[in-house]
Amino acid sequence: MKEKASSTTRRNFIKNTAMASSIFIVPRHVLGGPGYLAPSDRLHLAAIGAGGKGASDIANASVDGRERVVALCDVDFSGSAKRSVERFPKAKLFNDYREMLDKMKGIDAVTISTPDHVHGPAAAYAMGLGKHVYVQKPLTHNIREARILTQMARDKQVVTQMGNQGGSNPLLGMVQKWVDSGSLGKITKVEIWTNRPVWPQGYAMPEPDPASKPADLDWNLWLGPAPMKPYTPNLHPFNWRGWWDYGTGALGDVGCHLVDIPYRTLKLGYPTSAECSVGTVFSQMWTPDYHPEGCPASSFITLSYEATDKTGSPLIMTWSDGGIRPSHPEIIPADSDIGGPGSYNGVLIHGENGVISTNINDSSPLTPKLYLNDGTTEFGPEVEDMPEPEYGHQRKWVDACKAGFGSEEHLGLTSSFDYAGPMTETVLMGNLAIRSYMLRKENPEGQMEFYGRRKLIWDGDNMKITNFEDANQFVTRTYREGWEM
Repeated sequence: MKEKASSTTRRNFIKNTAMASSIFIVPRHVLGGPGYLAPSDRLHLAAIGAGGKGASDIANASVDGRERVVALCDVDFSGSAKRSVERFPKAKLFNDYREMLDKMKGIDAVTISTPDHVHGPAAAYAMGLGKHVYVQKPLTHNIREARILTQMARDKQVVTQMGNQGGSNPLLGMVQKWVDSGSLGKITKVEIWTNRPVWPQGYAMPEPDPASKPADLDWNLWLGPAPMKPYTPNLHPFNWRGWWDYGTGALGDVGCHLVDIPYRTLKLGYPTSAECSVGTVFSQMWTPDYHPEGCPASSFITLSYEATDKTGSPLIMTWSDGGIRPSHPEIIPADSDIGGPGSYNGVLIHGENGVISTNINDSSPLTPKLYLNDGTTEFGPEVEDMPEPEYGHQRKWVDACKAGFGSEEHLGLTSSFDYAGPMTETVLMGNLAIRSYMLRKENPEGQMEFYGRRKLIWDGDNMKITNFEDANQFVTRTYREGWEM
């Protein structure tokens, strides 16, 4: 790794101690393996995206000042990124993460908390320089990027973690115990739903207005790999989520929290097929208001999986967003919520002998509940004790960075890219189905027709839809020059 030399320089007190005592001592970073830092050493951290969620990510990674934040990168320091500047006044400031990483040779690890479309390029650039990375969910903007980052983390031997902090929630152990006990019997179906989107999407893209661009915003850097276009208001800092060039819709926002629960506990692999339908907004002329640049206001997705040791049966997973939720299972009392409070978000894992009901797996109460046909029930606590921020998700990554690649701490991470990459691919398969569903072309009669509305057969190993070639364009994206992966 490129950073070994600088890390060793910071720790040459070990060498000096050995020389002073005239006793040969093997440095602990050698004993600890690739990337090892003694626990007493301070990791040199940087943030790519210092505002919004990035502010809490880098703050939590600093572990109350235990580690040293040496640099902050953001395209606009006049907004919420000011919090990070105030918290870490000694950190050097950059607008371009490439410049920061090229100039600041002593950075050990970076948090990446940008809009979705920058996750992949930024993480690849950092890992290419031997930096450990913590990347917000979803790991990437498209499936190909997730596959690249997963392999790159192994090749570069860097410690990685995705920001689905619920993966470190100890209450997931209750769901895992119920699955492992076999009490559900064969598990055949999973239903997942959310009230997202809670931002504008499914409507026309706002009109560009270069004159309204905030003075401190570097619009070119914000666009990153996306096509160049004049400044468009109401995208930065949040509403980008609903537009395919930058975001990944409702699935990208909470899919890595909700899908994580069944994907993790049932040990799922690549889906074998995907299909969907989307809600349609009609104009007064009863023609669909079709906006190919934007995510739909609601969707329903079905993914199929082969049997695993945990399911004992082939599995169907469904996802619905836009506030559409599944039917209330008969086994759950009619007056009880399903999923989380108010039934706004949730997961139902259906077995032949009962149901597991649980909530969005982020920083909110997971509240897992087991209902069996014989009347047996078991509930997790309504309020969870979280002794450190976000279940220590960032702190555990930092500890693993210091212990080194392949260490016990590294192997114990809940969302390293070995897990988070394939799981993110499952989430993004839903978006591939949505975008394929909305493909249209002119038919011989001169009318526009949707031609992608079919079940898509997925060859996960080769990363390819086998029965509809046009869908494969959404496995990756077109990158603006200078931002390729």
